[in-house]
Amino acid sequence: MGVPGEGLAKGLAVTLKTMTRRSHTQQYPDVEPDLPPRSRGVIALLEENCTVCMLCARECPDWCIYIDSHKEEVVVPGAARARQRNVLDRFDIDFSLCMYCGICIEACPFDALYWTPEFEYAEYDIRDLLHDKERLGEWMATVPPPPVHDPNGEPSKEESAAAKKGRT
Repeated sequence: MGVPGEGLAKGLAVTLKTMTRRSHTQQYPDVEPDLPPRSRGVIALLEENCTVCMLCARECPDWCIYIDSHKEEVVVPGAARARQRNVLDRFDIDFSLCMYCGICIEACPFDALYWTPEFEYAEYDIRDLLHDKERLGEWMATVPPPPVHDPNGEPSKEESAAAKKGRT
């Protein structure tokens, strides 16, 4: 058993030690913050990778992704009949509803959605937080490159498959 009031004394000691140190406040508008590498800002869209599979919209718990598309026939030379493909007409994300969970990015099998470190996209009108596919595409310029593979770590599936093909 300890001395009565020992916890209180330790707590007050920590408080006094913290009070005597200078604070390290950064003045935000003047000094850009150092964001962690995996910080979540706005979601960017790489339109050419989107196949309109609707997985992101179906998995979104807030239903803040709106997708419209149409089918287009593609004539393949030498094929018996024309093929159809989906063409993206509308891809909107309502950031006034989005809770930045990242489920849409994880659900996308074609790497069409990415996190960007941009966090300064506040608007005066809430209707301007509905970003269309053109505006989401503009955010792609700010997407950081993927982290470098750890040389001591396990190779990726793609590297393993390429190494197997090279051996056979």
